[in-house]
Amino acid sequence: MWEEKNQTFTRDFILLGLLHPSRYGMLFLMLILVIFMVAIMGNTVLILLIRLDTRLHTPMYFLLSHLSFMDILHISNIVPKMASNFISGQQSITFAGCGFQIFLSLLFSGAECLLLAAMSYDRYVAICHPLRYPSLMNHQISVLMAAGCWLVGTINSTIHTTYALHLPFCGTRGIDHFFCEIPAMLKLSCVDTSHYERGVYVSAMFFLLIPFSIILASYGQILCTVLHIKSVETQKKAFSTCSSHLTVVVMYYGPFIFTYVRPKSYHTPGQDKILAIFYTILTPMLNPIIYSLRNKDVLCALKKVLEKALMYRN
Repeated sequence: MWEEKNQTFTRDFILLGLLHPSRYGMLFLMLILVIFMVAIMGNTVLILLIRLDTRLHTPMYFLLSHLSFMDILHISNIVPKMASNFISGQQSITFAGCGFQIFLSLLFSGAECLLLAAMSYDRYVAICHPLRYPSLMNHQISVLMAAGCWLVGTINSTIHTTYALHLPFCGTRGIDHFFCEIPAMLKLSCVDTSHYERGVYVSAMFFLLIPFSIILASYGQILCTVLHIKSVETQKKAFSTCSSHLTVVVMYYGPFIFTYVRPKSYHTPGQDKILAIFYTILTPMLNPIIYSLRNKDVLCALKKVLEKALMYRN
């Protein structure tokens, strides 16, 4: 019985974390928890608005609701464990818990990368081929796109999680990160992981560079089309819609590309932690703010819901 407990203990990992047990660490934790609550509330409100307002029942907002749902799950996979470890003073995470965290993180991040590319295609069709929009981008196609993003993300996550957890880990099991992430875990392996790293590069090409190239190509065509539009008001509306999506793309893809495309030897714990903050904590909070504050349709829907709530209360 003791041997089983000892083996179970040695299979646990230690998350060295992002925060130090000090007054500043507690203040930083409070800031992260505020960001976490804003992200949960903002994305939840956005999903509810899209469901309640019939004017938002379009393919673009359907895909946006999936983006918000992914953001809720992604940040919930990271922050609660990080906060509980800091408050309790225990930095351990079980082997199964670490595997579960890797699986969910890869699932949501991979699916979101593909979803952002799908959203750029939606904007491309809406602006460059408006007359063909009902046939090229209808509800059935948007459902297939969203389902494909979830399915491909799940398959990729399952493969990488299975392989990573089967690597032998020798000596210290301290992961110099605030959550279980594959680049940080590869440093703990006592075998040559160069073959697996090449697989990570191939996966990064598929989930990062190829969708990012599609997004750039889509917006290149959109820019050419918008510049030929004579109506200034129409140009402003098109640029406003596209700039929100482009802002999210740059914030999300940039840190991911820098993290997963670099060789393992070029990774430093400090850089990886700072970059991970962007796509695990900051982006889920900023997405609903960017899409709501710069979107008249969403603001009108919010105003309509608030007015109904006030009338019902009175």
